[in-house]
Amino acid sequence: MSRRLPLSLNRFSWSRHRRSVAGAVAGVIALALAGTACSPVEPAGNDNSGGDSSQSPAGQDVFGDPADAAQVKQGGTLTVALSADPDKLDPSLSRSLYSRYVFHTMCEKLYDLGPDAKIVPQLATALPTISADGLSLSIPLKQGVKFADGGTLDSNAVKISINRGLTLAGSGRKSELGPITSIETPDPNTVVIKLSKPFAPLTAALADRAGMVLSPAAVAKLGANFSTAPVCVGPFKFASRVAQNSIKVVKDPLYYDAAKVHLDAIEYRIITDSSIRSANLKSGDAQVADSLSTQDAPSLQKDDTMTVLQSQSLGYQGLTINVANANGIGNPLKQLDTPIAKDPRVRQALDLSIDRAALVKSIFNGLNTVACSPVSPKSEFTSDAAQVCPAHDPAKAKQLLQDAGVTTPYKVTMITSNNPDSLRLAQALQGMVKEGGFDLVIKPVEYAALLDQQDRGDFELLQLGWSGRVDPDANIFNFVGTTGSQNVAGYSSPDIDKLLTDARQATDKAQRIKLYGDVVTKLQQDDPLIYMYRQRNLTGVTKKLLGIQVFPDGVIRTAFAGFAK
Repeated sequence: MSRRLPLSLNRFSWSRHRRSVAGAVAGVIALALAGTACSPVEPAGNDNSGGDSSQSPAGQDVFGDPADAAQVKQGGTLTVALSADPDKLDPSLSRSLYSRYVFHTMCEKLYDLGPDAKIVPQLATALPTISADGLSLSIPLKQGVKFADGGTLDSNAVKISINRGLTLAGSGRKSELGPITSIETPDPNTVVIKLSKPFAPLTAALADRAGMVLSPAAVAKLGANFSTAPVCVGPFKFASRVAQNSIKVVKDPLYYDAAKVHLDAIEYRIITDSSIRSANLKSGDAQVADSLSTQDAPSLQKDDTMTVLQSQSLGYQGLTINVANANGIGNPLKQLDTPIAKDPRVRQALDLSIDRAALVKSIFNGLNTVACSPVSPKSEFTSDAAQVCPAHDPAKAKQLLQDAGVTTPYKVTMITSNNPDSLRLAQALQGMVKEGGFDLVIKPVEYAALLDQQDRGDFELLQLGWSGRVDPDANIFNFVGTTGSQNVAGYSSPDIDKLLTDARQATDKAQRIKLYGDVVTKLQQDDPLIYMYRQRNLTGVTKKLLGIQVFPDGVIRTAFAGFAK
């Protein structure tokens, strides 16, 4: 999330002709810098797992390298310029990418992702052993691991943490964890998860917030207020938070691999304006800046004191339509009485009004890529069917609105984050969809408030993205499954539910690939969520700092970094 932008830009209007769209977008560029909300992706092709980004061609992955202990000095405080204030620092309740940055330092998981987006053990010692019927997973745990409060990590702590994700009111993890019937603890170092049905995405879910292990003592003491003083296992431990300003973590001497930790502390400072984040990076007031603007990144790449890390995102940016979330997420669905909520033809018309290629080329310097699907083209579960994109066709959009009996221009109100990059995208969309018969009204809100507003169902149209997960299920079910923990659209389709459930239970890779292709086909007919593009993860790092890494999951890995000697 980035800068604030004067709303006077709403005066900008677009031409009705497609060839003028790119020029119109370029006009917006002249008025403001580039970027967008929530998490970043690259054009397909060119992979590289490390190296100096200042020498890397555009579109090439640069994940960063681990720190060489011989080249870093001990101590110091790392300052990270963060583009939005994280939501709750509670793994069960958190929904934002920014909280995952902080969790990386203080809440380790059973599993993690490597630079190749493959799952690797973290607090577990090996990948799960899965029974022949797929209904039981056995996970071995590391021994001698301490929580930041001195408690010992064991199988009971894992049981408490997973059960909390399944049962805590408002949990964002429930639908990620699937059909768990029980968690057994045959000994302190072994966890056995029992399922009512096979659940293929479970290991991947345990490589994110659902797999973070919380201190049982802190859970017992704080309950639903765990986020006020979170305690987990990690290289760092929570120190303080000033809302909308900063979060600080300090080195945890109890961490099981403390010798790998070089820094004394990490401070995350909330700086929503991307140009100011870049300025802080250049001045040395910050050593890392997340979510670089696509306009700022090229100039930073030419600065021999800076490195720009960039990688393929697993996620997307899109538009969510409120179909039936009238009572708030987690409550019974209630159909909204608006044309865009009731009639998929109106949603299809909005989809057809968006020229994704023009957005990517002119708004984002070609660094982002067109997307029409929640399945990453780099995913092992992708297919041609999963990557089909509706053509930009404003004439057909108008016809669909006419067929639906809608008077044009049809007014629809969209909430978006109030930073300049999100606003600039919103204004580009505002001008673009006029040609398809829409009058888009923009309502900017602060990012944390936007998350609350979406959960309450207090919106008609929402612009927000998802940083993405390695298993497509976590990019889809949570958002469009009837019981999805983050189904803020209030969308419900028996066909989609069956396809997603079948994909969850399938053990054959080819079958899952086919099912996800079918899911995308159906979603493009109903359009509860219109996918627009994939961002690149663009992170600026001073070369005075070693060991910062960003993988395709978008998480900035700071825990084992250090200042160069």
